[in-house]
Amino acid sequence: SSTAFLNLSEIMGDLSYNDSSTTFPDYDAAPCHNQYCPLFQRVAPTFLAITCAAAALSTGSLLVALAKQPHAWGWPQSQALVAQLAVAMGLFAALLPSVAVGIRQGWQLGMGLCRLTHLLWHWSLFAQGLLVGSGSCSTVWCRWDPRSRRLAVAVWAGALLLAIPAALASGTVAAPETSCIHRSVDILSPVYLLHLALCLCLFLLLPAVLLVAMLAVPQLRAGWEPGIGVSWLFFGLWVPYGMGLAVDFLLHTRLLQPTCGTFEHFDHVLGLSEGLGVLHCCLGPAALLAARLC
Repeated sequence: SSTAFLNLSEIMGDLSYNDSSTTFPDYDAAPCHNQYCPLFQRVAPTFLAITCAAAALSTGSLLVALAKQPHAWGWPQSQALVAQLAVAMGLFAALLPSVAVGIRQGWQLGMGLCRLTHLLWHWSLFAQGLLVGSGSCSTVWCRWDPRSRRLAVAVWAGALLLAIPAALASGTVAAPETSCIHRSVDILSPVYLLHLALCLCLFLLLPAVLLVAMLAVPQLRAGWEPGIGVSWLFFGLWVPYGMGLAVDFLLHTRLLQPTCGTFEHFDHVLGLSEGLGVLHCCLGPAALLAARLC
């Protein structure tokens, strides 16, 4: 079906409204049509393919620059920090082809690989957030010494741990063809609430706390370098999606009263915000490389 008449279970590949038990009331007996799913299935695979190709090119160029001139990368874009960011963005980009194929042809890889995809997807995101955060408030990444190596292990292990709820909340649904979606559990299930809280901390709370700390603590403000701002592109691209997740939760729990207009348009807003965030895997390496060359 290319449209949905109030019944949210008919939105097949929708990453926000996937709760089959949720329906909206009849708004003045006027049909509320949601055209997001057919648009998403037409546009998303091409968008992800182009983004993946651009990410491969930009990340490859960044890694070559790191390998050829390792000593040219000084603070704040130190080799230790940039190399880890490149690996994290490369991991994210490597997942895009399977996601694109799953959207176009239906997810054929099973529940286990669906959850693994979401685990790796969020592992990359949490690792980048922790790397950018630690690089913004300390100079620990200036050198690759035992201290920074221990921190790297802690960051990547911690990011993997933080990504586990995302994997547990994800899953496959068949409506009418199999899709791998972010949330296959109830909106109020503990695992999804934990995942949502962690995402909001990553996309909204962490950059806000870092920004306030920069403004409030003289030592941090004095140590701020313009080059640090390049790494903050990650937060800039994902903040809108974090806000969208918060609104999505409020709508599903009726803490924010849904309307026909919300039903018709919010999925587009949430999808666009996630697409903006996905662009970090190609824009991030390009920005880091440009900052070094300039």
